[in-house]
Amino acid sequence: MKKTALPLLLAVGYALLLPSISPADTVVEEIIARVNNEIVTRTEYIRSRDQLKQEVQQQDPANADRAFAEKQRDVLRDLIDQQLLLEKGKDLGITGDTELVKRLDEMRKEMKLETMEELEKAAEAQGASYEDFKQNLRNQIITQRVIGQEVGSHLAMNKDEVKKFYDQHKAEMERPEQVRLSEILIAPKTPAKSGVDGKPEPPSEAETEAALAAAQAKAQDVLDQIHKGVKFEDLAKKYSDGPSAKDGGDLSYFKRGTLSKELEDKVFALKAGEVTDVIRTKQGYVILEASEHQMAGIPTMKEVEPRIQDALYMQKLQPALRAFLTTLREEAFIDIKSGYLDSGASAKQTKPVETTTKVVTAKNLKKKKKLGVF
Repeated sequence: MKKTALPLLLAVGYALLLPSISPADTVVEEIIARVNNEIVTRTEYIRSRDQLKQEVQQQDPANADRAFAEKQRDVLRDLIDQQLLLEKGKDLGITGDTELVKRLDEMRKEMKLETMEELEKAAEAQGASYEDFKQNLRNQIITQRVIGQEVGSHLAMNKDEVKKFYDQHKAEMERPEQVRLSEILIAPKTPAKSGVDGKPEPPSEAETEAALAAAQAKAQDVLDQIHKGVKFEDLAKKYSDGPSAKDGGDLSYFKRGTLSKELEDKVFALKAGEVTDVIRTKQGYVILEASEHQMAGIPTMKEVEPRIQDALYMQKLQPALRAFLTTLREEAFIDIKSGYLDSGASAKQTKPVETTTKVVTAKNLKKKKKLGVF
């Protein structure tokens, strides 16, 4: 991934971050909801709402207004959901520390940066708070872990459900012939030179030819390694100069008619797992692997069973997750400011009640550790 892709990385869940407020500022934040000992502020709410508006505009510009009107009622619900899941994660001892380090290191590698300090500087150069970004990423990790552990792990799909789904959706599964390609691109590298005015100077013809010869030799060496049994994916991650290197060279699927005639003839002649010879392209020298070769028609149930299971899982996950979050609401103290709506509220929710005598009821005592100071 190019360094210019940093804003996309920082955009992951960035809607929930609070702005930095210096001690000299006199901003008083409006609290619109209290969830046990935590709060949801108006700033968070507006930021999430604006993020939603941008997302629906990008996904379906023609119907963005209608989609936004339908979804904005759930903005506060989603913020409360996150607080409840984070608190559950804390109760379960889920910190997200190890996964956070792993995710940040993956970003560093994708951006081809040498150190984590360079990643931090790249974030700050975009005007983002690196600490806030890390905390938001940690929150995502924790909520995903809680959902997987407390909800997803209890979902099961049986063979009858898979068969029924397959029979009902056969027509939708019909597909044309296509191959899933992976690539290893070896680009020629010429020496960088500056002219007398400091501007880059193009390489000489001899330098260009030498770079091409070196790239071809390197590509041939990589191909020899493949033939000796080294995994294509590992070699792509290690040697490829293409943007797909981080994904093991995966380029996804190509139908007939979407590639040049020369390439189409080569790759559609491959069986799954076979590779081409070294091919000269404008970018350099490339080796292509047909990781899959799907023939036209309706796939067998065995071929699509993993996809069907994923589809069934998602169908079951949403109502199960909603039920789980309703239970968490009923075990928590939640107070919503007048004028705001929690579309996920349960009729059994408990709202903190302040009394002058501070009477502690049995229900309050049960949840005392979560009440805190309001």
